[in-house]
Amino acid sequence: MYFKQILTPGLGCFSYVIGCPGAKEMIVVDPKRDVQDYLDISREEGMKIVRVVDTHVHADHVSGNQELRALTGCELCMYESSPVNYPFTPLSEGDTFEVGNAKLEVLHTPGHTPDALSLLVTDSTRGDEPWMVLTGDVLFVNDIGRPDLVGEAKLDEQVHNLYNSLYVKLAKYPDHLEVFPAHGAGSLCGRGMSSKPSSTLGFERRHNPMLGFDSYESFALEMSQNFPTRPKSFTHIITTNMDGAPLLESCPMDKAMDPPLFEQSIDDNTVIIDARDSAAFSGFHIPGSVNIGFEKQLANWVGMVVAPDKDILLVVNSRQDYDAMCTELHRIGYDRIHGYLNGGIAGWVYSGRPVQKLGQVSVQELHDLIGSPEVQILDVRTPAEIEGGMVAGATHVPLPQIMDNKFDGPKNQSYVVYCGSGYRSNIAASHLQNLGYTDVRGTAGGTMAWLQAGFPFA
Repeated sequence: MYFKQILTPGLGCFSYVIGCPGAKEMIVVDPKRDVQDYLDISREEGMKIVRVVDTHVHADHVSGNQELRALTGCELCMYESSPVNYPFTPLSEGDTFEVGNAKLEVLHTPGHTPDALSLLVTDSTRGDEPWMVLTGDVLFVNDIGRPDLVGEAKLDEQVHNLYNSLYVKLAKYPDHLEVFPAHGAGSLCGRGMSSKPSSTLGFERRHNPMLGFDSYESFALEMSQNFPTRPKSFTHIITTNMDGAPLLESCPMDKAMDPPLFEQSIDDNTVIIDARDSAAFSGFHIPGSVNIGFEKQLANWVGMVVAPDKDILLVVNSRQDYDAMCTELHRIGYDRIHGYLNGGIAGWVYSGRPVQKLGQVSVQELHDLIGSPEVQILDVRTPAEIEGGMVAGATHVPLPQIMDNKFDGPKNQSYVVYCGSGYRSNIAASHLQNLGYTDVRGTAGGTMAWLQAGFPFA
């Protein structure tokens, strides 16, 4: 049996290839939208892609099932009641199918979504019992799938389904069964996933805090609170996956725009994403742009702060960065990318067009500002992060609240914004600047630099 786990960096998504070189066939489970990795495996290992299985309708990334069907003619499979608007082969509880020496059995494991499935995998060359289970989003390493994404009206039903999937259905299987989830650290589909890409049922039963409740009531209480903020992108991604994602070849073509054309393309529905690092953005940037640096988890942050119906223009350092940005954005269904600034910010500056600056303070300067009546300090981290402490005198305003324009402080007040590293504070500060706040500064290095400098939290 051929088996490979493929990580999608930034989103924390895992997809899988299961195949048999002898039978010259393979299946792909939970594919990402850019499918070249699977095509390369197919070519290099001499295995035809015969089937794609999505364990559920994904909320955090666009499935590559349509791309693979268009390129290979493979069969698309999902649980029988999956609410999608394209033809697929329905799978039911107990269904089995084989790929050479590999046998896969379907388990219905709702909870993250009502139509989720897991796959028991048996390698007949090693034995006749399952070797591993692909758990989709029902069970992660050190965490479980969040049940709230289908909406408040179905939350109680989903919590009950999740409990039954974890504490009843999967409880029937032995400790040594290996667990391979659809997500790892960095995903927003859970709350505390480990960076380890796999585990066993036995280890999770002993050490996963979400499998240690002694009653349904205590489990349900925990499942009713403290979920990560739902990104703006999730509803759009769910709808895209239900309808079947457009093929990437139909997305807007690459367009390098000189400053005049770039400027002409800006209207009320345009978001300019400046993907340079915070220091470069702070030096000079195009008025109205938002700084979302091209770093790990970029797609998650774009999905958190940019509405999916916006037209996107990019400011990047190179054509290579533009191509990489497009891949990241296509993975979350942000296809309305209309081009990038040719020559980067330097081309804009040399054309004589206006620029803005965004001030930065060091943590030493931030420390000296504590207690100053002239400056309000804003902490834009998550509620979970501030449990570890805050800078004295800071006001907690989570980033999503700022991006949803729910911060109403005086616009002539001076503000210093900080986060964990300086990344999110630049997103927040650039957005406030665009809203007309006249004196906003970020904090270089955030709380990471604050603690390294030896400063205490309040």
